[in-house]
Amino acid sequence: MKLTLISFFLSTLLYFSGPMVGTRQFVSENLANLDTTLITIPFNVKFGLVSEAYINEKKPKIDSFYHKFINSPYYSGSFLVAKNGRIIYEDYRGFSNAKTGKKIDANTAIHLASVSKVLTATAILKLVQDDNIMLDQKVTDWIPKFPYKNTTIRTLLNHRSGLPHYSNFPGIMKKAWNRKKVLTNKDILDLMIKQKFKPVFADNTRFDYCNTNYVILALVIERATGQNFRDAMQTLIFKPLGMKNTFVFNYETDRDTVCKSYRGSNIFPWDQYDNLHGDKNIYSTPRDLVKFDLATYSSDFIKPELLQEAYYGYSAAKVAKPIKDYGLGMRMRFLPPNGEKMVYHNGWWHGNNTSFIPVKKDTVTVICLGNKYSNRPYATLSMVSSLFYQKKTEIETPVPTELEMKE
Repeated sequence: MKLTLISFFLSTLLYFSGPMVGTRQFVSENLANLDTTLITIPFNVKFGLVSEAYINEKKPKIDSFYHKFINSPYYSGSFLVAKNGRIIYEDYRGFSNAKTGKKIDANTAIHLASVSKVLTATAILKLVQDDNIMLDQKVTDWIPKFPYKNTTIRTLLNHRSGLPHYSNFPGIMKKAWNRKKVLTNKDILDLMIKQKFKPVFADNTRFDYCNTNYVILALVIERATGQNFRDAMQTLIFKPLGMKNTFVFNYETDRDTVCKSYRGSNIFPWDQYDNLHGDKNIYSTPRDLVKFDLATYSSDFIKPELLQEAYYGYSAAKVAKPIKDYGLGMRMRFLPPNGEKMVYHNGWWHGNNTSFIPVKKDTVTVICLGNKYSNRPYATLSMVSSLFYQKKTEIETPVPTELEMKE
């Protein structure tokens, strides 16, 4: 008993004294069980303490921004800002199910929409790291019947494949399209094989953001792991990082239990694209996404050189002063006056609007997940550029109130 108390005292003294640059994050994991504002991961990763001066400087500014530009009577969702895993600001509003009165809280998993692509891309990079697949490998190596012979894993990741958009398939097929069928990833692949849709452009000649790319990447992950996408994501990312509230949506079993998606007071109905994975359909919480971001600082989770591939811009290399670009599952903006690069990813699906912004230079994570149709979560980009970069930016205009109220 004495030894336990002494160990606890020494651990506490170490944690709260002086700078901790170079101290392993997992040393403080037991303390994190007592400190609900500290998020940790079971990987070797080094951070310093977050000073009270830093928190006192940032927190009032974050609070002012949040209440002025995001929080409103029509906003519903979760918002979190953390540095080095230390939660600086956190708030939860609205309902995951308005009918039952179930409120959104820290454990409420919300549909990430296209922020799911960040996690899908990371799963691919983990497989590259394990020498399971190669970035410049042809998709046909994994899916022999895939009809676009020049497409590579890399051009799927960076949206330079020229693949047709699956949302355009109904218009192309017209009367032959079955609007009642709920599609799977395999259905999308089978349609591409059978119909041989014309590509939008030749592989790797330009950028075109296309959800089809990530539907195919999910199939590659399945072929490479021998697991379905749902289990593969648990194996590669969610379980190792302790992301206990994160999962890939199961259309057959999860529809009645997941956080609802709203426009006004109406629930968005399910449609035929709600059983597709890779491009969307991952549910998570801000705290779990902080765990994911923390892991990107650990070479035990992912090698720095692979992470740099994700943050390298593939579409604006020849532009003298680019404004936007896309890496491997990550968007980026170049901010004036010095062209600083801010990486991020937004998402939209039905009533879900999401924003994930890892401020890599400052080891800060900013997350806003909404489940009620509004572009307010996207204003977090303006907050980040103003508080953590040199750019003094205009706030992106929120959705007009009359549209938020529209039934």
